[in-house]
Amino acid sequence: MDILIQGKAGEKHLLLGNEAIVRGAIEAGVGFISCYPGTPSSEVPDTFYRLKNKGRYYFEYSVNEKVALEVAGGATLAGVPALVTMKHVGVNVGADPLMTLAYIGTPGGFVLLSADDPFCHSSQNEQDNRYYARLGGLPCFEPASAQECKEMTKAAFELSKKYGQPFLLRTTTRINHLRGPVVFGDVKEPEIKGVFAKQPFRFVPIPAVARERHKVLLSNLNKIKEEQCNSLFNKIWGEGQIGVIVSGISRAYLHDVLLEFPELKVKVLELGFTYPLSQKLILKFLRDLDRVLILEELEPILEQEVRALIQQNSLQIDVKGKDIGLPRFGEYSTSLIAKALFKVCNLSFESKTICEQETELANRPPNLCPGCPHRSVYYAVREMFGDEAYYSSDIGCYTLGILPPLKMADFLLCMGSSVSAGSGLSRVVDKPVIAFIGDSTFFHSGIAGLLNAVYNQHNLLLIILDNKTTAMTGHQPHPGCTVEKMVQDVKPIPIEPVIRSLGIEHVVSVKALNQKALKQALENFKDLPGVRVIIAEEPCPLFARKVLGRKKNKRAYISDTCDNCLKCVQELACPAFFIDESKKVRINAGLCSGCMLCLQICEHIKAE
Repeated sequence: MDILIQGKAGEKHLLLGNEAIVRGAIEAGVGFISCYPGTPSSEVPDTFYRLKNKGRYYFEYSVNEKVALEVAGGATLAGVPALVTMKHVGVNVGADPLMTLAYIGTPGGFVLLSADDPFCHSSQNEQDNRYYARLGGLPCFEPASAQECKEMTKAAFELSKKYGQPFLLRTTTRINHLRGPVVFGDVKEPEIKGVFAKQPFRFVPIPAVARERHKVLLSNLNKIKEEQCNSLFNKIWGEGQIGVIVSGISRAYLHDVLLEFPELKVKVLELGFTYPLSQKLILKFLRDLDRVLILEELEPILEQEVRALIQQNSLQIDVKGKDIGLPRFGEYSTSLIAKALFKVCNLSFESKTICEQETELANRPPNLCPGCPHRSVYYAVREMFGDEAYYSSDIGCYTLGILPPLKMADFLLCMGSSVSAGSGLSRVVDKPVIAFIGDSTFFHSGIAGLLNAVYNQHNLLLIILDNKTTAMTGHQPHPGCTVEKMVQDVKPIPIEPVIRSLGIEHVVSVKALNQKALKQALENFKDLPGVRVIIAEEPCPLFARKVLGRKKNKRAYISDTCDNCLKCVQELACPAFFIDESKKVRINAGLCSGCMLCLQICEHIKAE
């Protein structure tokens, strides 16, 4: 990926949407990047991290999204262009400083990447963060190609610097992970140092200041409407009395449909710069139309704004959108848009497959990897408590403990909630409550919940699943990482002293793959009152192999003494186990990680 820094203007390269965002920021002269990793945004900060010794910028993995926004906010106040990246639900965590940054302004230029996830490919919801643009007064770009990912990132920085306002770059999973040709532009000299000009009656939003800064924000948004009206990212093309207003990835789907069905004659307004919405541009487009179709994934945001504009101007135009079967959930597709267009054009649609996914593929449910230390912890807990406890889960790989036979997730709210929500439940039920949280999530937002549990004397057994990395989003580092290959010249913060500093006496660290030690710790803590913490330590096997360079020294196999009781399959359910054609249990040597958990559970399993 050196080309993202060393590539010259005019060169064309095939890039992921996320890689194109990186190039756009580099061309804009970005000097400060912070993030909390989250799919589908993770390749952006990961790429900056890999290139950090070759580029001139500061980069950090922050402990959570709120902190990421705050550190970048401090940098931009000194005039340094700043980029912050996160997934859509991360914006919920960072909303507090984000709303204030929109008031006080961002002199150096400030772009927030919000990577939304329609269809919940890797998320607990599919919220539409275009609402944050409206809520906070954040001008918003929505790319629909890899080239636009680069160009819109660059344009967002330029306009943010010009108006001193934070900009939102809203992508979706399909945009982040598509791959397309990108023509490079010139690279601006990065701004990595700045000067902070003291303006307390701008940058300190006491009520008197905030009231005036709100007026400045509204004034700037009106000025930015003119930029939106004349933006090259908003295009009017086609002809006819039926119009289509389209944003996001739906723009790409629409192009496919109109190429496939030339009989569809429509006038199109493509919106790439989608907020603040220029009434002048919309009214220009609506002139002489009889009917208009709004295409947008998830919420009917554009649709409601267009309907309001038509009503305010007493226009006689029929608006179609969600009311003709376009859903407020999931992703759009070429077939879905084709059906909607044929309906609006009063034409009969003959069912036809257009760029659709293969429907006959076998389904494979998500599962904990072979050798995952979380499986060992869950097995021990189920052996000890079974269904006689309630299990509070959190965000991470370990959420997959919901699946049978482990069944280690009864409820989940958001990042870091397992401690707090588990504490609340423990106050009102008679059964024991056990909370699970990962090491990265613990540093993200679990500490505050644990502090609250101690202060309010909740009765909770917390198990910290410490696999030494932020595993689910791609093995990014966090403050507790002990791996020099991930974070150099940084002293890791061990978890156990942090917990003891809160006044918690009952704390123990055990090896997550050691069943005897796990069960002993559970036995010692299960009947004690108050907050108790077990730290189950073992590196993620993928991380250990790819980053630490660990090799498999042993593999497990089923011995000839096996009585085929199927306990290993039915209660442990490691993906390396399978039942062969003769109905005998076997272990796939290629999948076996050599963790030796199964040897501790069944005497008929041996190591080779």
